[in-house]
Amino acid sequence: MIVQLTGTLVEVLPTHVVIDVAGVGYELGVSATTAASLPPAGEAGVTVLTRMLVKESAVELYGFATREERAVFDRLVAVSGVGPKLALAVLSTFSPATLATIVTLQDEGRMAQVPGVGRKKAQRLLVELQDVFAKDVTLRGLAGMGEPSPRQPKAPDTAQSVTEDATAALLSMGFSPQEAQLALDGHEDAGAVTVERAIQFALKRLGGSL
Repeated sequence: MIVQLTGTLVEVLPTHVVIDVAGVGYELGVSATTAASLPPAGEAGVTVLTRMLVKESAVELYGFATREERAVFDRLVAVSGVGPKLALAVLSTFSPATLATIVTLQDEGRMAQVPGVGRKKAQRLLVELQDVFAKDVTLRGLAGMGEPSPRQPKAPDTAQSVTEDATAALLSMGFSPQEAQLALDGHEDAGAVTVERAIQFALKRLGGSL
C-alpha cells in the first residue's frame, strides 16, 4: 500500500498531478482543493499523501494535501454508489470541515451543489454520512469549523435558537439529550454564539470529558 510520495512535481492540473519519485512518474487523481494547495510544477521535495485503490482492470492512485481530506475520501468511496470521481468532486466543492458541518446540519441544498449530485443523491449521501461522521471522532470534531451553511438565517440567531439548533444537530449525530445538554452547557460564556461554533464547542467536550 502506497500512502505517501515525496518527489518533484512534473504536472499540476485541477484533476490530477504527476510526481517524479526517483525517476518514476506517478499520476495521482486529486481534488481541485489539493491541486490549488500544491506548489507549481518543477518544485522538488514535495510530499503528497496518497490512497491506492486496486480494481480488476487497474491500480489507481489518489493524492491529498491533508490527512483530513484523505480520511473523508476514504469514507466517501465506502458509500454505495460513490466512486473516486464523485468523492473528488465533493472534496473539490467543500473542505472537510465544511462537509462535516453540512452533514451535521443535513443540508440537502448545499450538498446538491456538488456536480453530479442531485437532490435525491444528496439526501442519500447525507443520511449515510451522518452515521459515519458521528462514529469517527476525528471527522466529528471538524463540524462547525467550515463555512456557515446557507440554511442559517441572515438575522442574528437568538441564544435560544442557537441552543435548540445545536441540540438538534447533536441528537441527529446519535448523542443522547443528556449528553447534548451537558456538552452545550456554558457555550455562550465561551463565545460560541452561532450554531456552528456551539456544535464545535460541544463536540470538543464530547471528545474529552464533560
